[in-house]
Amino acid sequence: MTAIEELASSLAALGAQDLSEPVHTKLQWHVVDAIGAWLAASRTPEGAALVAFRRRIHAAGHGAEDVPMDVATGCALARLSEIDDIHLASMTTPGSIVIPGALTLARAWQTDPSDVTAAMIAGYEAMTRLGGTIGGAHVLYRGIWPTYVAAPFGVAAVAARLLRLEPGQTAHALALALTLAAPGVGHHNAATTSRWLAVGNAARNGLTAALAAQAGFTSDLKLLESGFFANVYNVTPDLMVLTQQLGQPMLPRISFKPWCAARQTMAATEALRQLVADGLRPDDMTEIRVAVLPPHQKMIDHGVIADDRASHLTSVQYQMALAACQPDNVYGLAQSPRDLSPMLRSFMGRITIIADDKLLTAYPGAWPARIAVTTAAGPRHAEVMHVPGDPERPFDWAQLTEKFRRVVSPVLGPEKADGMPKRIVECLHDQKSLMQMVDEVNDICRCA
Repeated sequence: MTAIEELASSLAALGAQDLSEPVHTKLQWHVVDAIGAWLAASRTPEGAALVAFRRRIHAAGHGAEDVPMDVATGCALARLSEIDDIHLASMTTPGSIVIPGALTLARAWQTDPSDVTAAMIAGYEAMTRLGGTIGGAHVLYRGIWPTYVAAPFGVAAVAARLLRLEPGQTAHALALALTLAAPGVGHHNAATTSRWLAVGNAARNGLTAALAAQAGFTSDLKLLESGFFANVYNVTPDLMVLTQQLGQPMLPRISFKPWCAARQTMAATEALRQLVADGLRPDDMTEIRVAVLPPHQKMIDHGVIADDRASHLTSVQYQMALAACQPDNVYGLAQSPRDLSPMLRSFMGRITIIADDKLLTAYPGAWPARIAVTTAAGPRHAEVMHVPGDPERPFDWAQLTEKFRRVVSPVLGPEKADGMPKRIVECLHDQKSLMQMVDEVNDICRCA
């Protein structure tokens, strides 16, 4: 049995009744979080462009393409939000792909809620395990985007479980999804960037793979053992990661993001937030030295470019300045002002970034950072191993719903945003309510 077949056998057998109550609850919370990301992103320039493209395709008369396009659009919106969940060890953001994909297909196929639950768990398993298998935390910095590689695999797992494919068909769906995967999208950031269109289409390819497997198409089940990845991508898959501890869900190891930013910036930002919470004022900080993980430095050690959202989300200097000087704005998804305020620009100028090999001890399971702040009253230090939302510092319901309220209020208004998380959880137990919720989310997004 190949590694893909072994994984497929486990995924095909997944049942909601096999999950513990804590896993059920955590999945419900991740659904709330993903729907929040999905909704909030629809009001960003990139999100509006995706929604308009979806509307254009529909208006052109390609009605048969509505469900695949809905999968692509929902997944792309949730992912571009940069408030979606993340599995640090594999460097994948599974919730943004798995949950919109599963909910969209469940709506189209009128699926029972218990199968939707099992399909979501299957998607999380597939994406995180594949990301770890290809060494996602290391290959990202070579230009290989682990979530992009894993998106077809994840949606293929979701669709196969929703269709109740038998293990052999599920294996061929996963293998075919791998053949439809691509390593990356290059570097391009603009309001109409193809980056998000591409990741949505990658998710859509996973649906194609599952439907093709259902129709009898087969693929190379030895793709991971054959040397294909080593020869084409210079990546040697670690097959143990794909199949170890099957039956023990990966979901408890998934982190929520506490605010909107690249996760690589968050430990340093959280360290600064702790010092500010202890009474240190931004004006008192004359110099800030930040030690980060060596693999992260090049990605996050830079300034920002006007109207370039990605440059703001990935700049640790900007994220730290925002947290210190404009803390409420860390929840804003746009984060691409035309002009920086003098206060933010001044604060960013006091920050120096260094790479520290000593921080690698816990990597990639943890992404720590350390800061040293110079003040007139003497130095201050802080080190953060885990940020709020990590499994080691888990969110409670109040923290989760507060994040949801902050990011969704600009879309729905505070009152509706406050009540929606509880309603989402309740809908997950009833087919009719679940279908109505998915329709409501899509209607809100299409009004962008």
